[in-house]
Amino acid sequence: MTIRLYDTSARQIRDFSPLKPGCVSIYLCGATVQAAPHIGHIRSGLNFDIMRRWFEYRGLEVTFVRNVTDIDDKIIAKSAEQGRPWWSIGYENERAFTDGYRALGCLPPTYEPRATGHITEMVEMMRGLIERGHAYEADGNVYFAVTSFPEYLELSNQELENLLQPSGEGETGKRDPRDFAMWKAAKPGEPSWETPWGRGRPGWHLECSAMAHKYLGTAFDIHGGGLDLVFPHHENEIAQAKAYGDEFARYWVHNAWVTMSGEKMSKSLGNSVLVSEMVKRWRPIVLRYYLGTPHYRSMIEYSEDALREAESAFTRIEGFVQRAAELAGGPVEPSAEVPPAFAEAMDDDLGVPQALAVVHTTVRQGNSALAADDKEAVVARLAEVRAMLGVLGLDPLDPHWAGEGDRGEDLHDVVDSLVRLVLDQREAARARKDWPTADAIRDRLNQSGLVIEDSPQGPRWSLGPS
Repeated sequence: MTIRLYDTSARQIRDFSPLKPGCVSIYLCGATVQAAPHIGHIRSGLNFDIMRRWFEYRGLEVTFVRNVTDIDDKIIAKSAEQGRPWWSIGYENERAFTDGYRALGCLPPTYEPRATGHITEMVEMMRGLIERGHAYEADGNVYFAVTSFPEYLELSNQELENLLQPSGEGETGKRDPRDFAMWKAAKPGEPSWETPWGRGRPGWHLECSAMAHKYLGTAFDIHGGGLDLVFPHHENEIAQAKAYGDEFARYWVHNAWVTMSGEKMSKSLGNSVLVSEMVKRWRPIVLRYYLGTPHYRSMIEYSEDALREAESAFTRIEGFVQRAAELAGGPVEPSAEVPPAFAEAMDDDLGVPQALAVVHTTVRQGNSALAADDKEAVVARLAEVRAMLGVLGLDPLDPHWAGEGDRGEDLHDVVDSLVRLVLDQREAARARKDWPTADAIRDRLNQSGLVIEDSPQGPRWSLGPS
């Protein structure tokens, strides 16, 4: 068994070899909580959730760190704009991200540190970088001197002579315009913390270098994030951490964006689709299927048609699982091993589309077995499908999805009881050969969004497409 991953720093797929046998350490750049999440934000967490699940399936112990950036220029600007404390905006949106991750079935991280809880570690890192000649203080700011680090820009493959470094307001006193801020001097009315260089607040890049060092040590296996973070964020993280003396990340893995009309989904473009609104219109498990089944390095062009296609595809899988479970007449646990073709696809840079094709093939085999009333084959295929869906976080029989919400299971039982009463009336009409009444009941249920299927075991219902 060899898992292979595309390493951005190597620009090729590499065999994955963990630092510590049997263990995997992952740092993922998480939410910047100036606003509620759209589906583009959640895609990153979902892609790395699938990575984590696959490592765990392969028997590796995963330490998964996903940070929260709860202080930055955008949060401070929102605070001034809305007349609310910066920490209130940050906490409200942090909870919205947590709700979004949970709704789409992402496992909670091992650790989820906030930037503001690690000022001490940031000050310690800056002090070390200044002592080593890689950073300097000017006007209360602390800057990283990019020319002091020969490996700078190797991740993004840029030329230093052509570099345009993003720069924020108040970044005065730079020795070189390409230097970047690790610490920003306090401005009136802004949050600040005391340091040897005066009061101020952290720069975006410093936060992750310090938190990765604290929770994963001087070296760890995988650093992940969206493709848009390669520069400047990840490039600057590398410079800080390695100049400080850390080996830092050994593999760099980046997921692609969700786009609309060919543009990256973002709040600034006004084209974001909030998770909190999407889950009102689409079942969360369908959203997970839509966002999680394309390859993580492929762009997803958002459209309602694509979501409907995802819903139809998942409904076919779900329908088999439900019918097979009914025929089995009792719990069918996932098989201990996934089919070899599924494992081969997942080992090859998390090839979810190819792995999903194995799921659909197995579902078709299971449906054929159902039609032949071959219970043994049905149960075997169900166990395989559940094992594969479990890796993808899409098993409809998993307790997380059983109710699709905190009170969903109770609500499902209530709806099931009501629908059964109506179906009993339909069965009574059929028994007395009152076909118009029976058809009218079925049609009314269809109009309500339910699909009625007559089977040898009796009528069953399911939710139809949105």
